[in-house]
Amino acid sequence: MNRTSDREIHDIICAADIPSLLEKERAFIASHPDYSVSFRRYFLSSREQKDAIGPGCGSVSYVVQPVLGENRVAVWLFLTKDYPVELLWHTNLCSASGDSEDQTEDILRSYGQALAGSGLNMADHCVRTWFYVDDIDNNYSGVVAGRKRNFESQGMTKDTHYLASTGIGGGSIVEGTTVQMDALAIRGDFRQRYLYAPENFNPTHEYGVTFERGVEVEYGGESHVLISGTASINNRGEIVHPGDALAQTLHMLENVEALLREAGSSWDEVQMAAVYLRNAEDYSAVAPALKERFVTKIPYVVTLAPVCRPGWLIEMECIALSK
Repeated sequence: MNRTSDREIHDIICAADIPSLLEKERAFIASHPDYSVSFRRYFLSSREQKDAIGPGCGSVSYVVQPVLGENRVAVWLFLTKDYPVELLWHTNLCSASGDSEDQTEDILRSYGQALAGSGLNMADHCVRTWFYVDDIDNNYSGVVAGRKRNFESQGMTKDTHYLASTGIGGGSIVEGTTVQMDALAIRGDFRQRYLYAPENFNPTHEYGVTFERGVEVEYGGESHVLISGTASINNRGEIVHPGDALAQTLHMLENVEALLREAGSSWDEVQMAAVYLRNAEDYSAVAPALKERFVTKIPYVVTLAPVCRPGWLIEMECIALSK
């Protein structure tokens, strides 16, 4: 089931294989002839599947994160019509320079240069990033260090602001690289407000990372709520319900709801969600709870993707509207 506003449509299509996925995708796009494809992200079981997809339309992201459940691949589609701002997607950004810290710095440096070439900058125009990290248990600390150093060079500190973001386990589409980044920037008239939900969360800088819990981006008379990767955490930065995937799922959903509420939104306004599970064997325990929350109203996908702390068994991100 897809979600729509007058200007945008989100859908997540799942399938057993790439040919079936592409057939469903073509049918969906054809059924909305007044809309253009702004963005597609494919969740793949292997890097080799990319070659079977082809260029298509809109900006395209690929990440190796096997889909859990009865399907094995999926695509998130983001379609727009008469959009009031320009969405600038940069996808599949990688670097072969050194370790995960070096790669992260190099990716962010190159991305900043690309924005500067369009008269933009990260601090003022980038609203969302995604970092996909191979062997995240060993490589995430490098991502954290490289990102922090780059952000400081651009004036983004705990006293200014960071960016909404997800940092999650995932295979890069470029062989030989450890870190892959996607980013969304906006050109046009828009306003940002960062989300904190202090009863549920502490500031991320208190445990050494540099991202915002979420951001509300207003343009064209609508507010778009971009929720960062969110896990079962409390306002002291501690993991809640260690070792219990179902209990972590329920607490994670409470945390996301708190961020939505702060933005004046709710589950009824969520347009899409991506859920990341560390262990495939936990899927049977958490799937009913996710289905009960999302029912058929919210397009979502669950992928096999380790969260950035070994103790976190599940994480999710979402996009919502708040009019």
